[in-house]
Amino acid sequence: MLSNSLIELDRAHLIHPVMSYRGHEKAGVRVLKSGSGARVIDYSGHQLIDGFAGLWCVNAGYGQESIVEAAANQLRELPYATGYFGLGSEPAIRLASELADRAPGDLNHVYFTLGGSDAIDSTVRFIRYYYHAKGTPKKDQFISLEQGYHGSSTVGAGLTALPAFHAGFGAPFDWQHKIPSHYSYRNPVGPDPQAIIAESTAALRAKVTELGADRVAAFYVEPIQGSGGVLVPPAGWMKAMRDLCTELDILFVADEVITAFGRTGPLFACSDEGIVPDFITTAKGLTSGYVPMGAVFMSDNVYNTIADGAGASAVGHGYTYSAHPVSAAVGLEVLRLYEGGLLENGRKAGAHLMAGLRGLSDHPLVGEVRGRGMLAAIELVTDKERKTPLPVAADPSRRIFDRAWDNGLVVRAFGNGVLGYAPPLCCTEDDIEAIIDRTRMTLDQTLEDPDVRAAMK
Repeated sequence: MLSNSLIELDRAHLIHPVMSYRGHEKAGVRVLKSGSGARVIDYSGHQLIDGFAGLWCVNAGYGQESIVEAAANQLRELPYATGYFGLGSEPAIRLASELADRAPGDLNHVYFTLGGSDAIDSTVRFIRYYYHAKGTPKKDQFISLEQGYHGSSTVGAGLTALPAFHAGFGAPFDWQHKIPSHYSYRNPVGPDPQAIIAESTAALRAKVTELGADRVAAFYVEPIQGSGGVLVPPAGWMKAMRDLCTELDILFVADEVITAFGRTGPLFACSDEGIVPDFITTAKGLTSGYVPMGAVFMSDNVYNTIADGAGASAVGHGYTYSAHPVSAAVGLEVLRLYEGGLLENGRKAGAHLMAGLRGLSDHPLVGEVRGRGMLAAIELVTDKERKTPLPVAADPSRRIFDRAWDNGLVVRAFGNGVLGYAPPLCCTEDDIEAIIDRTRMTLDQTLEDPDVRAAMK
């Protein structure tokens, strides 16, 4: 009765993100009730392995009592402190310091946000201010990658390059531009890493030439493109793009909202190639999703340019909940857990996950398995040689998600037939084995669908 009541209340009142409103009204909500470790239970008592950590974010896993205690203690002591008027709180100050100590290179300054989308918006404002302070206000054009995701705010949605975030919203703006993704599996130049790197650097150089070298402000990129289908660039690609941005006098923004805090292994995925961006944006794993928080890491150069340009004037950018003490207290405890064993467990579990998923490569529907650490994808096809996607009629985003759910597994089922994985770093060997076994079961069932079988003939 309670579950049915919640379904009706949800249908009548709660607007869900990135969802067909009418489709959701028809289908009804699935209500989650509890979670522990890498597993969640819905209101019907159905237990599942959360192979997607909520939304790429519950890196520490569910039910970590020390995180709950950190939040509760801070709520009792000081539930809110503004960062305006020169005020602050101990947790926020300590978290900024701890993060700066661990960030790559000279990214010594941290601005806290509520999540990833407003972290991206904040970088746009900071970058505009930076160039005004330098006396080059005409540098106001921004470039990102096709199939990239940089949030769904008014500004961030334009840097995002996925159709659902543009249609009906008047995005992107005319100062937001794209170059092709590295997407190795479907790249026109083929899978050769050096050819892909050469293609991408040539595309960025050509776009800067087209727009004017004195106009381009920044280039945005994810170390691994998450919502575009977990697209992993070739080794050396990030470094080549960063080096080119330095040469072209363009700020380099690494969007690590998904990849930071152990998702690919280290605290920051940029560390894999020794990259030091001008900005890093983070969220999700920063608090393991227990409370909202994001962060913008800013280099010494950018910070000092803005600070000197402003002089005695205020830099007019701020949020009511920036550096919220409860979120900061949670962030400190989550960081302690990461370095107390979760990062190491995530590295071991990630190797197990990738080996297990690659073991599915012989399945008739599996075109490619890709990923790094605890971030992976399987791209499904009906013809491996031609790389033919699943037919639209198969409705993979709904049908495969539903089937996996019934099999006790939460995955991200993309509309193009890609299955995304981002399990909690706390996963045990049994958890990973369950993810693999339930994936194979889901693939076998999908292989029996009449429209999928017809597409394979």
